[in-house]
Formats: sequence, C-alpha cells, structure tokens
Amino acid sequence: MGKIAFVFPGQGAQAVGMGKDAYEQAPAAREAFDRADDALGFPLSRLAFEGPEEELRQTANTQPALLATSVALLDVYRGQGVKPDFVAGHSLGEYSALVAAGVLGFEDAVRLVRARGQFMEQAVPGGRGAMAAVLGAEREPLAALCRDVSEKVGRVELANVNCPGQIVVSGTAEGVAEVGERGKEAGAKRVIPLEVSGPFHSSLMQPAADRLAEALAGVEFRDAAVPVVANVHALPVTSGAELRELLVRQVVSPVLWEDTVRWLIGQGVDTFVEIGSGTVLAGLIRKIDKAVQVVAVNTAAAALGQA
Repeated sequence: MGKIAFVFPGQGAQAVGMGKDAYEQAPAAREAFDRADDALGFPLSRLAFEGPEEELRQTANTQPALLATSVALLDVYRGQGVKPDFVAGHSLGEYSALVAAGVLGFEDAVRLVRARGQFMEQAVPGGRGAMAAVLGAEREPLAALCRDVSEKVGRVELANVNCPGQIVVSGTAEGVAEVGERGKEAGAKRVIPLEVSGPFHSSLMQPAADRLAEALAGVEFRDAAVPVVANVHALPVTSGAELRELLVRQVVSPVLWEDTVRWLIGQGVDTFVEIGSGTVLAGLIRKIDKAVQVVAVNTAAAALGQA
C-alpha cells in the first residue's frame, strides 16, 4: 500500500469565494470559519467569501483566510476516514499542516498567521523589497548568480524552490531587478516579477522573524501525531519545540518544496491530497513526478467525497 501525504497551499492560492460552498453545505466547515471569526474578532469568513479582492490580497488577511479555508475543508474531509502518513505545507501552509498534525490549536494558528502577515508586511518599507519567479534555471547556477548580484548590486536570495524550472528569488528591489536582467546567465528562460508586499523568505525578513519568535513563545506546541515535513530542511519533524523553532527560521529561509515532495515520494508516498484553495501545489507536484496521484480537496463536493 502506498502512503498518503496531506499538503496545504500558501499565499498566492487565495481567491474570493474560497470555502463558501463548504461553509454552506457542511456543518464542520461552518464551525471552522465561525471559530476563525471569533478568534480574530472580525468577519474573516465574509472577506474570504465576498472580498473585496484588494483587501483579501493584503498579507495580514490572506494568511488567516487561507488557513481557515484549508482547516474547514480538512475538517469536512476527515469525515471520509482518510488518514495521512505525513503532512506538509507550502510556507503559510505549514501552519495548516501543524493544525492537521495536532501541533497547534486552530484558534492559536489563526491568530499567529494574522500576526505573521502583519510582521511580514511591516518588516521592509514598501517598494524596497521584491520577488520574482525564475523559469528554466537550475538551482546551483541561480544561487551563484544571486551571490554575485548580492555582492555587487543588492541582496537577493533563493526564496522558493518549487519544482524543476521554477524557483522564486527574493531580496532588495535592485537585486531582484538585476537577476531579472542577468537571468539568462543562470539558464533562465523568463523572469516574472511577483505582486507581493515584501521580500518574503529572505534574510531581509529578519525583523519579522524576531517578532514572530516572541509571538510563538506564548503559544502551546504539542508533539505531532503524524510527521510534519518542514520547509526549512525538507525533513520530518514530530517535536513540538523543534517545529516552533522551524517556523521562526522559515520566515528567512527558502521554502524547499521540490525537496519536500521528493523526500515524501522516497518514503513511499504515492498519493498527495492538496487541501485548501486552488490547485497550485497539485501543479507543482505533477511537475516533480508525473507518476504520483494528486487529489485536490478545494470544494465542498471534493471534501464530502462527492466529486
């Protein structure tokens, strides 16, 4: 029997209307969204269901809205009796994975990612940082180009290693622009600037990491019921204390998503269940290995086993 991994999307997967059908059709989803609204003291669910999109796109709103959507769909999907052997999440999605593994309480997670979003937005003044997707480049040549640009122009680092041929860089606006100019040196076919509010997953986020460490210190972390494969090193962790530390490091470290998926496949995982808004991770996983099965649980019908 092959193994199953539950995986949870991060920022960029959001869409107005996400989770609405689950809220309307499944009591477990309604309860999750209601708990998120209560935890934050404002109607987050209405923002997820109705927008406006500009408001939902603000990092401090996007992060709790995506988490609430993932956990709402997870709570419904659990009714089908499917149990994961491993869990993992992409960046913000790691918090959904921690809720799924019993490490974090849901209300704690909602409040934490709201704060995380605020810290990330405030870490670097607007316009000073940037991110760009680099398509077609290999990891090592791109890392070498980033080191060269960092020395000569402005700091820029690998931020997300998503799948073969798709790596995101992050750093100063000047550094990211220079990588865009010189991307062909690393084998890049295209470099696409991303619409983000800061240079996420780079060392420029250290102020956010420091503030997040303080916020995490006051929250209970239990040991994981199933191993969580962490973004920072793409290895399984069950210690609650270690998972807390990794969340701090994650803010300033690259998300090793390709490594995470390859490690899981190496452990015998042949079914990935993406739980949350959209199908971003399903697309990345298929580019890493076409042979594995990917199930998207992003609607009420899918969560209820009717799709």
